[in-house]
Amino acid sequence: MRTAALPLLLLLLSGCEALRPQPEMGINPRLASRGDQRSPSLAREGLAWIAPAPSGSGQLQVRWFDLRRGLATPLPGLNRPDAQPISVSSDARGQRIALVRSVDGRTELLLYERNLRSLRPLRLIPPGVPARVSLSADGRSLAVQVSRQGRWQVEVLQLP
Repeated sequence: MRTAALPLLLLLLSGCEALRPQPEMGINPRLASRGDQRSPSLAREGLAWIAPAPSGSGQLQVRWFDLRRGLATPLPGLNRPDAQPISVSSDARGQRIALVRSVDGRTELLLYERNLRSLRPLRLIPPGVPARVSLSADGRSLAVQVSRQGRWQVEVLQLP
């Protein structure tokens, strides 16, 4: 009885061992850039994140890394030279990217459709200042951290 319980006990204890995640050495060096990077959002097909522009200007922009091809790919119509991205999130397929950015002292909440290369503003009702976004896996719901009258709130928006 005692010897039969020992393998079971070892199996149960091995489940308590800490996870040891391994860095993606094929990807991580390609994501590296000079300057700060933040707000990563991983999709099945790629990764959206905020990083310095490849031009070396120091300007931050939303970047997209295609995991299948192993390449950074452009996001036409999304980044503006006068805009400062704050938060980004993608759906599971990487087709929709939600974004908070600052332009001329205004904070904007936007939805970018990669396959259409279109960027649409999203209005908050009642108005507020968006800070962070999290897009659902299916891209139909968006959680937004928003400031109104000096208080932080979280709202969930249904997207068309």
